[in-house]
Amino acid sequence: MATTTTATKTAQPLDPGFPKGRFGLAKAKDADWQVGLRTHFAYRDLGIAAATAGKVLAQVIRARQPCDGPGDEHTHDLDFQMVYVLRGWMRTSFEGVGERTLDAGDCMYQEPGIRHRVLDYSAGLEVLEITIPAEFETATVQP
Repeated sequence: MATTTTATKTAQPLDPGFPKGRFGLAKAKDADWQVGLRTHFAYRDLGIAAATAGKVLAQVIRARQPCDGPGDEHTHDLDFQMVYVLRGWMRTSFEGVGERTLDAGDCMYQEPGIRHRVLDYSAGLEVLEITIPAEFETATVQP
């Protein structure tokens, strides 16, 4: 819950190199859904990468087709990844953690470099993903 104080504070950026003075707005009516990293998902860029000069990515990802089996085990080379389930559910396996099912309203922080794979998801799956940085490498783990 946000609180109001009479003291004036200046917000501090994540680091001194974090871009300042940019504004971004992504209108739902102008949404441009693209096929991206995984062809069974559609991705909607929310404009945060452009507003932060590539420091942060915020995107909505939704299922384009039913799940046809577990995906490849993979890792991401990034500093931060968060997933919030907007609609539906997804079942994912994480190295050292095991299987977890996330339902609408659930939020997950995924540690950098953790091996994981999507095992199953609902037809109506839609998630919000936030990463730092906006662009990062994904590597498939060979069996």
